[in-house]
Amino acid sequence: MSRPPPAPLFILRGSGAAVNSLSFCCAGDGPPRLYSGSGKGAIHLWNLSTRRAERVLESHAGNSVIWLRSFRDSRSRLISQGRDMRLCVWDLSEDRSAVTDSLLTASVGFCQCSLLETGPGAALLAHPTEHTEEVSVVEMRSWTPVCSLKPDSKLGMLMCMKMWQAGSGPVLCAGYEDGSLVLWDVSHRRPYGRLKAHAEPVMCLDVDVSQQKGVSGSSEKILRSWTLDKQHSLQMHDSVQMTNPGVSQLCIRADGKILAAAGWDDSIRVFGWKKLKPLAVLQHHTDMVNSVAFSDHQDPPQRLLAAGSKDQRISVWSIYSQS
Repeated sequence: MSRPPPAPLFILRGSGAAVNSLSFCCAGDGPPRLYSGSGKGAIHLWNLSTRRAERVLESHAGNSVIWLRSFRDSRSRLISQGRDMRLCVWDLSEDRSAVTDSLLTASVGFCQCSLLETGPGAALLAHPTEHTEEVSVVEMRSWTPVCSLKPDSKLGMLMCMKMWQAGSGPVLCAGYEDGSLVLWDVSHRRPYGRLKAHAEPVMCLDVDVSQQKGVSGSSEKILRSWTLDKQHSLQMHDSVQMTNPGVSQLCIRADGKILAAAGWDDSIRVFGWKKLKPLAVLQHHTDMVNSVAFSDHQDPPQRLLAAGSKDQRISVWSIYSQS
């Protein structure tokens, strides 16, 4: 008989609202730190040793924080995206809690931004705009526009995206309201290719750059994986049926071995990434799970999975650390 799913290592309480976004910070020495963004604009900085919030940042004029990302080379820099249509860059060094820069995106949708760190202190940022089908890519030091990406055909609203560095330059995969995925050549501002992956809007996606393979989810009961060939063409690869419909977020662990899915049915589903084999259904939450994140720490005992829910709690798990 297979082993029963594990219980969470611990629960973080005190968010005061739905937990909509999560990001681990594993830069520098010391244990990983977890950032969470709430439906009422609070950003909590969680100490995972004490299991308490070290600081709470009141942000985005009380509007929901829908995306957070720490910078790979710094424990003191954080970027947040809120439903006030604004991006904020935070300086958290020496107990500061200061917004050092911000950008008005004018986007009224729920599409999360994507950050690509191109060198020490340098990064590209892809963000949604006031034109619901458009992606804008900017250079972060000066907010200088790099390009604007907009499909020729009517694919509907931009729903989700991820940008990464390929041999030929930055590449961005975007999911749209009609269920399509488009792979964009950022340098030349043109699409490489398009794939109709879902019958419903693409709610979330993630990409394993090392394996040139990605995964996407929607309001359906199915996850679909797809590959990118040498010509940057998108090809359907595999799929897996779930018991219940709806996925809020997908996250592939950095070692390319497992995939976590945040479910509308209050569950966290874990799959083997190679063949989308179902491994476990993690159950703790009493409302839909909005966000999942891996710590990606190289030390297996510290490889953690965090899940944030509409029930205002964050569950932290240690799963398949030795795989």
